[in-house]
Amino acid sequence: MTRIAAVHGVLAPHRHAQREITDMVARTCLPGGTDRGLLDRLHDRAEVTSRHTALPLDRYAALHDFGAVNDAFIAEAVRLGTEVVGAALDAAGLSPRDVDLLMFTSVTGLATPSIDARLVGRLGMRPDVKRLPVFGLGCVAGAAGLARLHDYLLGRPDDVAVLLSVELCSLTFQRDDASTANLIATALFGDGAAAVVACGARHTAGERATAEERAPAAPAGPYVVATRSHLYPGTERVLGWDITASGFRVVLDAGVSDLLRKNLAGDVDAFLTEHGLRRADITAWVCHPGGPKVLEAVAESLDLPDGALDLTWRSLARVGNLSSASVLHVLRDTLTERRPPAGTPGLLLAMGPGFCSELVLLRW
Repeated sequence: MTRIAAVHGVLAPHRHAQREITDMVARTCLPGGTDRGLLDRLHDRAEVTSRHTALPLDRYAALHDFGAVNDAFIAEAVRLGTEVVGAALDAAGLSPRDVDLLMFTSVTGLATPSIDARLVGRLGMRPDVKRLPVFGLGCVAGAAGLARLHDYLLGRPDDVAVLLSVELCSLTFQRDDASTANLIATALFGDGAAAVVACGARHTAGERATAEERAPAAPAGPYVVATRSHLYPGTERVLGWDITASGFRVVLDAGVSDLLRKNLAGDVDAFLTEHGLRRADITAWVCHPGGPKVLEAVAESLDLPDGALDLTWRSLARVGNLSSASVLHVLRDTLTERRPPAGTPGLLLAMGPGFCSELVLLRW
């Protein structure tokens, strides 16, 4: 099985109360003369108290085109990516030269050479490191990226693989767009990054690092047992982007919660049954904080006990929805604050454009 050797998360440098971001959005995103009543209501109902942004709030009004926005994405993604991958490797007791695969995911900016390519030299990775940049999975990519690391390491059990997620969602907020979808996005999404270090079944974390590079050994596990992807036909316009001259314009259908209520329980039960498990056996639910309605739909459809998603709700309140990085922040919090009993099963889950879900069965 794949061992998760370390999970680390960082946030963009500028922290703001929700009301400050609401006021910035009113100035920057609403056409002149538009009543801000809907904006205020949506931001108040988002269950978000604070968020982090890549830029100071007074800088957003000056981003007049997609090129300027994307330049800001590249600069901050490289900075955050360098920081979070370095810290995750330190926590795992590994050096950058131990990494055999670096996977990078984001859905909030574009770069060629990709962000992962720009990090190899900065971090001191080997020039023969395998790289895999992934775009388009959106919020599901934290779970799907971990699942694909597992797939890779099943075939290369001596290797070390790293997943890096950087999402700078504030850079996608659309100017002069009072649509409900854009205003909901500006109410929920924040900026941050996360990195997961995973080791194949035959690799002992840290054994190839030099004495100077080694950090104290990380606790054993958790382990990835199995994964399951599910794409729901005919749902391409439920969630995603329209890519326009002004950048990424959000597509967000009100039917997301209904889709989850209709499908999630059956998908989860079928997956767990294959491994001789029931929902009651799961000792920790590591769920992506998609937003209040999404979390309510997840809890209701799975009939989760009170408190099962507390860490997810807390993450939403403190930093908002970080797209693909969010579920990895919740995984980090689970490991550091509420680590379940060793040997028990856990389930990590996220949803994203497609519309799709990704399930990762863990053993603590």
